[in-house]
Amino acid sequence: MGTSRRYRWYVVFIFFLFMLLHQSDRLLIAPLTTPIMETFGINEAQMGAIVTGALLVSAILHPLWGYLYDRFSRAKLLAAASAIWGSTTWLSAIAPTYSSFLAARATTGIDDSAYPGLYSLLSDYFGPEIRGKIYGLLQLTQPIGYMIGLVVATFLAASIGWRAVFYITGSLGLLLALVIFLTVREPQRGGSEPELKGLEDLGVHRFNFRLVLDLLRKRTILLLFAQGFVGVFPWTVITFWFFRYLETERGFDQNAILVTLVPTILVLAAGYFIGGVLGDYFYKRTRRGRLLVSMVSVLTGAILLVITMNVPFENQAFFSIMLVITALFIPFAAPNVVSTVHDITLPEVRSTALALQLLIENGGAALAPFIAGLIAVRASLHTAILSLCVGAWIVGAVILAVAAYNVPADIEVLHQALSERAEEARAH
Repeated sequence: MGTSRRYRWYVVFIFFLFMLLHQSDRLLIAPLTTPIMETFGINEAQMGAIVTGALLVSAILHPLWGYLYDRFSRAKLLAAASAIWGSTTWLSAIAPTYSSFLAARATTGIDDSAYPGLYSLLSDYFGPEIRGKIYGLLQLTQPIGYMIGLVVATFLAASIGWRAVFYITGSLGLLLALVIFLTVREPQRGGSEPELKGLEDLGVHRFNFRLVLDLLRKRTILLLFAQGFVGVFPWTVITFWFFRYLETERGFDQNAILVTLVPTILVLAAGYFIGGVLGDYFYKRTRRGRLLVSMVSVLTGAILLVITMNVPFENQAFFSIMLVITALFIPFAAPNVVSTVHDITLPEVRSTALALQLLIENGGAALAPFIAGLIAVRASLHTAILSLCVGAWIVGAVILAVAAYNVPADIEVLHQALSERAEEARAH
């Protein structure tokens, strides 16, 4: 199959399937909460510990996965990650007690840190002019996976039980591990970069910690880390608290919530791809393009959310329409941040760079629901959601503006390094 256009898109399809099913499996825990609590006779605090355990394991292992992906074959490690996903989900299904279930679900966090290697591998199949689109396509899997998990839990759990649902998703993980191991090939690191295209021997450039230290001296990277920490606040707060906000403060019944959230999630999913396409389009015109798209989108999201949240409670239809429009802009920055990380980092440290980005984002994601809860206790969920989301977007927009100013210099440094490698490869 080589590296033909058809094969490259086959790899995208396999990883889209991997991420879609993996996200569905990860997010199943939420709609299956009640039957799991009934099985083990546990309370909300004990159930919360199950989710927290997996998040902590995932966060701790991000740097390790990043290092491994930069040091060894990403394709084989991704197959291993899929096998770990399948195996740990099976362990969750057979766990006889709360303690064993808690431990099993914590181990599911091991493979949750696997995405930096996936994005890094694809960066060597697709050049910078198209990466935003590819990453946006893959990031569709999170909202769609959430919907699939919700549907599966709703229609299957009652008939076959939550353990059987985990057997099914775990088996899919094991099957995909085999497919990835047998069919996904490891591309040459940096092979899609404009300076290195067409060169047969790119030399051996391996991960080392000096390159990581050099990476941490880049202003753009540090700014993206800061933006990532606050940038996840809106997404996390909305996904964690918005259902309850609609139910308790806006008076939506279950049907109204479903009618409101389903189109919102679908439009949100489309926003990842559209954001990636726009980022690629403007990147071809200016190296600041991706970050300018991100900056404009978060400011637009802030303005639209203020309008949406202040729609009178009795006007549910207009509120739902505005929520859908707002959802379109929320994910624009996500594929462009990943693409920008790769635009300014050497191929052999891209997994580590993105792993550090995601580690910092996880810190923000863990903190945001708690802060929102504190504000809600003292004021309301309306105040908590609006203040945290709008505040985070404004701070994020300022950081993105500064990053957009700095990014051309960091991109130029990368291209100079790649040009030197190309000259060395041609000399040999």
